[in-house]
Amino acid sequence: MNRLSTPSPTNVSSPRLYLWPWVYLIAFVYFALHMATATRYGYFRDALYYLACSEHLAFGYVDLPPFFPLIAWIARHTLGTSLPALIFWPALVGAARIILVAAFARELGAKRFGAALAAALAATPAVWWVIDHQFAMNAFEPLFWTGCAYVLLRMINTQNPRLWLAFGVIAGLGLENKYSIVFFAFALLLGLLLTPLRRLLFTPWLFAGGAVAFLIFLPNLLWNIQHHWPFFELMYNIRATGKDIILPPAAYLVQQILMMQPFSLPFWLGGLLFLFFSPSAKPYRAFGWAFVVTIAIFLALHGKDYYSAPVYPIVLAAGAVAAEHLLASPRLDTRSNLRAFLKPVCFAWLIIGVVLILPLVLPVLPLDAFVRYQSHLPLQPQPTERSFIGAVLPQYYADELPWQEQVAAVARVYHSLTPDEQAKTAIFCDNFGQAGAIDFFGPRYGLPKALSGHQNYFFWGPRNYPGEIVILVGQPEDGARKQFASVEVAATLHIPYAYSYETRPILLCRGLQWNLLTGWARVKHWR
Repeated sequence: MNRLSTPSPTNVSSPRLYLWPWVYLIAFVYFALHMATATRYGYFRDALYYLACSEHLAFGYVDLPPFFPLIAWIARHTLGTSLPALIFWPALVGAARIILVAAFARELGAKRFGAALAAALAATPAVWWVIDHQFAMNAFEPLFWTGCAYVLLRMINTQNPRLWLAFGVIAGLGLENKYSIVFFAFALLLGLLLTPLRRLLFTPWLFAGGAVAFLIFLPNLLWNIQHHWPFFELMYNIRATGKDIILPPAAYLVQQILMMQPFSLPFWLGGLLFLFFSPSAKPYRAFGWAFVVTIAIFLALHGKDYYSAPVYPIVLAAGAVAAEHLLASPRLDTRSNLRAFLKPVCFAWLIIGVVLILPLVLPVLPLDAFVRYQSHLPLQPQPTERSFIGAVLPQYYADELPWQEQVAAVARVYHSLTPDEQAKTAIFCDNFGQAGAIDFFGPRYGLPKALSGHQNYFFWGPRNYPGEIVILVGQPEDGARKQFASVEVAATLHIPYAYSYETRPILLCRGLQWNLLTGWARVKHWR
């Protein structure tokens, strides 16, 4: 059978509305703001690492699946690697997310106002302004999650179980981007199980969709098996070392409100209540359960606050529909002036919320001006890792700062050596940000590729350097002196607002007491 026998929701019998032009205008403005600020500050740490990964295409990496390194490879070979060229990709995906949230609201029954409001709500959360300004896989995550939810919504409205195949394709691609989509897919299925829509689960098309997702994910699964599950080892190390800041439940929920931007709270909370309690939303109650279950999972697993961000499109879209229903209430029929007043107030409220925090989430101010702005905020951005405690700038801004200056300092040390010494000199970095910066900026300074034991750099090995001469980047001097015959502070760094461990002196070391080629396993640093 192609369709389930139970009648579909009543709202699908009405003609489907095209998205109002305001939806596309909101998406365009969002995209344009990101592009207009693309060259401020600098390259994001993770972006440099992903560009390095794109030079080593594989079916898996220590800390991520293969999808985004492939995107980085495509970016490198199409638009290039300038800041605007890199920001183009997450900004475009962010604009697509806005359109998809509006489409989700339309599928829930929204008309023109509801669809436009959903687009505005999708452009409001603080977390997405930050994420969509970083060349990283997190920007794609809400697109895959919302894509899965949208297919399920269409399945509910059309009663067509064949759509499990499309769900499987999106879920499989999402797995190749970030493994966390597993939690959302589980929450969606559990949401169906907790409602009368559980009948959608009892069809062979569900297993066909699961098979499609599995086949797409299979290359990465085999890579993990072949390499003895490095991602699980990484996650264990993160927990064992206490790298991440674990918030108690109340603080975690407060961070959810701040992350999504407090001005959007009435809408997404109203959307959640709408999904659970509105008679017109009864066919869609599974999405309310999916939201609650997803938040509960990340709360129980002590995930970072932004891990749950991709689940919010479903309640933002529902909030837009709820607001539209409220403003269409018969009680307002005799108060048409009030209705005409409240509709623009909704948009004005969201615009005010974005404008107030815009410098905090988009690099619109010079750094000195931003620090002054930040000092007047009632609440300061909270770090998600212990190493960032005490930093002047938010983590996502500070991670863009020291790279080219650091590489220039390394180049001065490297070129102070004779040609024979340079041929023997390895550049060893403490983390993938420093190593990625060497690999990205290094060619313009005549530097060789970097070495590191951090994340996937460990798999790329010592590059035939035994360790006779090593330039150490980001390593403490006292630790280096225990391993080398001589250690010289060859350069110092003075980079305002950068993290202290990123401005450690550049060390020129000679005579490693063990051989890098035979003892490479000692440098492994996965956390």
